[in-house]
Amino acid sequence: MICPKCNYAQADVNSECLRCGVIFDKVRGSLADPTIAAVFVGNEESSCHKSASGAVHWLKGHLLEVTTEENRLFIAGRVIVYLLLLAWGLRLMKGGIASNYVGESFMHLVNLPFHEAGHIFFAPFGRFVQVLGGTLGQWLAPFAVFCAFLAKGNPFGAMVGLWWLGESFLDIAPYMDDARAGQLVLLGGVTGSEVADYHDWEVILTELGWLQYDHLIARLSFGIGTFLMILSFSWGGYVLWRQYGIVRQGDT
Repeated sequence: MICPKCNYAQADVNSECLRCGVIFDKVRGSLADPTIAAVFVGNEESSCHKSASGAVHWLKGHLLEVTTEENRLFIAGRVIVYLLLLAWGLRLMKGGIASNYVGESFMHLVNLPFHEAGHIFFAPFGRFVQVLGGTLGQWLAPFAVFCAFLAKGNPFGAMVGLWWLGESFLDIAPYMDDARAGQLVLLGGVTGSEVADYHDWEVILTELGWLQYDHLIARLSFGIGTFLMILSFSWGGYVLWRQYGIVRQGDT
């Protein structure tokens, strides 16, 4: 089926467009009258995009958009990726903050270059922002991946970016939690207690006057990461379920 409003190709069984949200029965009824059809084609699309409901429909289409061209083998590959991320994410969340399991995982090595690049990128903005830039760098990288896939209309890729963003919040939590203790071994093989002004989150929280809240802030970061991961699991599972349903209908 081709949407008569936005020309988006989708399954015939859909009652409303996955991209623009228009109800097909209403459109068919309107297009039956030439006068209404002319008004619909000429004016309705621009007014819809200007309205709040149009924005919601656009977002819905990009969050839940699935294609009909993908075969079962491709979907199976996505399912395998999804299950791996699910199992890995659950293990990272279960590890908690105190064990620093997430900080010793492979993903910590993935986050580390973006963390260090963040220090360099934000250096022109002063000492405080430079120190904070390490954490911002490892958050902005997965957020950029999330936004890029979302803009391309690839919700599964965006889900992976969201999973990574959640993991990055988990990853930074033990570092926050260690602000006062300074016991974590940092890059360079030293701890925060051994070198002054070397521990990012000791510097950040000291500057803000929040050093006594390091454990609370760490739990907040871990909680945000957990929420984002659970959200990615729910989103990815729903997208795969819809994708499988469309492909299965196309095979019958």
